[in-house]
Amino acid sequence: MFKAMTQDIRDFVDGSHELVGLGEPTHREPAFGRVRNELFAQLVDRGFRSFALESDRVAAFAVDDFVREGAGTLDAAMSEGFSHGFGAFDANRELVAWMREYNDGRPAEERLAFHGIDAPLEFTAASPRPDLEHARDHLGLDLDFAPLIGDDERWSRTEAVTDPAASPGDTPEAHRLRAIADDMLTLLHARAPELIASTSLAAWHRAKAHLTSALGLLRYHRQAAQPIEDRERWTRLCAVRDALMAQNLLDIRGIEARRGPTMVFANNVHLQRNPSRMTIWQGEITWHGTGAVIASLLGERYTVVAGSLGRSDGMELAEPEPGTLEHSLQRRFPSWGLVAADAVDPAAARADAAPEQGYFPLDQETLGGVDAVLHISAGVAPSLRG
Repeated sequence: MFKAMTQDIRDFVDGSHELVGLGEPTHREPAFGRVRNELFAQLVDRGFRSFALESDRVAAFAVDDFVREGAGTLDAAMSEGFSHGFGAFDANRELVAWMREYNDGRPAEERLAFHGIDAPLEFTAASPRPDLEHARDHLGLDLDFAPLIGDDERWSRTEAVTDPAASPGDTPEAHRLRAIADDMLTLLHARAPELIASTSLAAWHRAKAHLTSALGLLRYHRQAAQPIEDRERWTRLCAVRDALMAQNLLDIRGIEARRGPTMVFANNVHLQRNPSRMTIWQGEITWHGTGAVIASLLGERYTVVAGSLGRSDGMELAEPEPGTLEHSLQRRFPSWGLVAADAVDPAAARADAAPEQGYFPLDQETLGGVDAVLHISAGVAPSLRG
């Protein structure tokens, strides 16, 4: 039997939780972003002071500057501050606008912060040049990366990730760049007292984030260049990406610890405690996702809610079949709601979702790796800004 159902995420959060993960089973259903905004507002009332998204951490500084300081415009924050196309989502625009309105007139220590946890990578990646140059300038070093990096396009083209032979990630130049970036990170810490005194602690943290991003990109490119069987190569790529997101989350919590807890929003596959799984053209791959890493390090300070979807006309996802987890949840939620994971009766995973829908069905293993479930019975029509 189900325990009491609720639309208040605070029923699953207590004073010991410093990081709350809210997952969605697909990026293509706008309803999750809209419900997320409502749930984050509830947590702000409980003292949460930061929001983190599965988007490029460095790009997100443009959003944070807007929501905290009013720098730039909302349009600029949305166009410059997101990766993976997330700046086009109306729910994200509504969240950023609300955070800016909330912060207006409040003292700095009470303002909400916006963070990204990812890098500009997945089936494509990016050049490490902008991140390395930012850190170089912060450190005041005389370094020319052009001979080692070459044309940025050779790092950002799709083939750099999908074709090991076309990747620059395992060349002598790439190895040299990784060594330089690592040395720069050491120097950033060694010179922290003088750098912070001459600029600010926030500027130091941003330089560190740039170096972390550069090293993450270089590690990702190196794995992309390995001439091994595709399933193993993509397993390693997924693991590198999630490890970087976990590292970024831990750094964000270090920055935000004194101000209040953080909500992080990402796909279920990144936030669940159990091993992450995905089916590619050569079969299923499995790796430890961000949530598994974070849970092993933060323990009970991390709590996670998995997203579940009944039907979606926009995604052409039909009503779930009887006997599935989504069907059992569908019968109990006329619109949407939250329920404890251990209160969901055992059932089968739905099998009607096509890979191109990008939907990860709820299953018993995932249910055992989360604390609660957010179920949305019916999606909404897609609403994106160009």
